[in-house]
Amino acid sequence: MAILIVDDVEENLRVLEAFLSRAGHTDIPKASSAREAYQILEEHESIDLILLDIMMPEISGIDACRKIKADERLKDIPVIMVTARNDLESLESAFSAGAMDYVVKPLRKIELLARVNSAIRLKREMDQRKKREHDLEDQKNALQIALNEIKVLRGFLPICAHCKKIRDLQGFWHQLEAYIMSHADVRFSHGICNSCLETHYPSDDTPKDPPSLTL
Repeated sequence: MAILIVDDVEENLRVLEAFLSRAGHTDIPKASSAREAYQILEEHESIDLILLDIMMPEISGIDACRKIKADERLKDIPVIMVTARNDLESLESAFSAGAMDYVVKPLRKIELLARVNSAIRLKREMDQRKKREHDLEDQKNALQIALNEIKVLRGFLPICAHCKKIRDLQGFWHQLEAYIMSHADVRFSHGICNSCLETHYPSDDTPKDPPSLTL
């Protein structure tokens, strides 16, 4: 569970880090600018939450948040804005940029950790939902493949006129029984039909029972 903290004031970074580390968080990368934050996000693949200062030089926290939310890889990471301003206009801009919450400076430990924990719970729920959706998509694809195979069995099957092998979609040839067993819920048992019995085992050649012996 990694929490990226972004602030151009070193003292603010130290306070945030202290609050989070005392609460048990150990992976806390720090950035002093939006550009540095972008670099960390590119290199660190498991950022779960961003604490982002609004008032920063060059690129403001609001612009940085907007850019993060526009990135397909990063858009699901919750962003909490950290600000010394709590006027309605600033907060509206932060939420419009994609921030999920905010905390006001000077920071209060209990409030900060409550909002952090709430954001982390949300991130975990989102990750679980995405995993369920991914699993469902895999199941859907597997089912579609199975249905496609069933359609092949019901439709046209390329079969060798000589050896009766079947050619699959990849161009490989398979024994008829093996192919059907692998593509349908079918099992085979073998016997001899009457025609083959007469052709290959004529009655004159049918082995006769050996004479019984009297002991």
